[in-house]
Amino acid sequence: MKRNSLLVGLIFIIFFVISFLSNILGPIIPDIVDSFQLSIGLAGFLPFAFFVAYGLMSIPSGILVEKYREKKILFWAFVLAFAGALLFALVPGFRVALFSLFLIGVGMAMLQVVINPLLRVAGGEEHFAFNSVLAQLFFGAASFLSPLLYSYLVRNVHSENRSSLISLFNQLVPADLKWVSLYWVFALVAFLMVVVIKLVKFPVVDLRDDERMGTGEAFRELLSNRMVLFFFLGIFSYVGTEQGIANWTSQFLQTYHGVDPATTGASVMSYFWGLLTIGCVLGLVLLKFIDSRRVLMFFTAGAVLALLVALFGSRDAAIYAFPITGFFASVMWSIIVSLALNSVPHHHGTFSGILCSGIAGGAIVPLIIGGLGELVGLRMAMLFNLVTLGYILSIGFWAKPLINNATVSSFKDLFK
Repeated sequence: MKRNSLLVGLIFIIFFVISFLSNILGPIIPDIVDSFQLSIGLAGFLPFAFFVAYGLMSIPSGILVEKYREKKILFWAFVLAFAGALLFALVPGFRVALFSLFLIGVGMAMLQVVINPLLRVAGGEEHFAFNSVLAQLFFGAASFLSPLLYSYLVRNVHSENRSSLISLFNQLVPADLKWVSLYWVFALVAFLMVVVIKLVKFPVVDLRDDERMGTGEAFRELLSNRMVLFFFLGIFSYVGTEQGIANWTSQFLQTYHGVDPATTGASVMSYFWGLLTIGCVLGLVLLKFIDSRRVLMFFTAGAVLALLVALFGSRDAAIYAFPITGFFASVMWSIIVSLALNSVPHHHGTFSGILCSGIAGGAIVPLIIGGLGELVGLRMAMLFNLVTLGYILSIGFWAKPLINNATVSSFKDLFK
């Protein structure tokens, strides 16, 4: 079909919104813990409620898209996100937080299933690789900005700032729950997306046979292949590592170094996501020259070293090392997914659904860390990330893709 630049731009905005809503949980966990007087173990259920939705909804969403088409799924995904954010903004509490985070997570899972095939059609197959990278930059930009917005709101709501926006938030949120203002912003953003999706005309996305969600027979065939399970665990380990670090960093800095989560803690998380985005760009360059398995092993080793420095170093070392772990985590998702899809000859649509279910690692690993934190303290509990990083490192040794990533032998070859 003819390239639809307006729709491509909308998809980039959707990537931005997904990240904006998804990756703020880590910076605000210390405030939630203090506001609702939670233990570390109970706080672990917050990311669990959000990311378990991915495990439950990734495959069903693929089936729903084929039945009801992309626009309707996008519309209801943002309706769920709006409902979840508004509910939490109106009735802030721990139990409500769990339910609202689950609703938002369901919406985000539905969006993730829709937007990549839609981007391929709207932007043209020949531009898909470039547009995918650009979409990740939008995703990373939102992850960088959302902690800064949180910091701004917490410092200005119920303060001497008398701007019209802050005055509105002063009426909407209690003085002891200033961070709840962020969920009013989320509700507004999700509502605007509902309106936009309703008004925009969408093309028909014709999935290739290999992109379709398969039948029970396809699932049985894939699940009988142990490499499918191994790569599922790879995605599970990556998202678990990412969220196991992101969700507990601010709490760690507050507990062991007395860092204010609303200022320095938020900045650390902003740079964590920012460096993760920058690392994606560097990773793309390295993959033109080096086998992806070697790149994966090098970056994973770097993440292990940076994490150890963050956990056992000084206050200043931790403030710098935690964002650096984000930089080294940057290439893991894309390399694991590409190695996985290049390791099976068919049923890639169904396999992608199985891999996306592995995002549930973001639910399980932070929960495990929270539980261990009750027993041995958060510093030792965060060492559990070494287990998941160790598994990711092992992929570089045992992965045997049917097709290796294309590399160039000289700088001139890069432009051929």
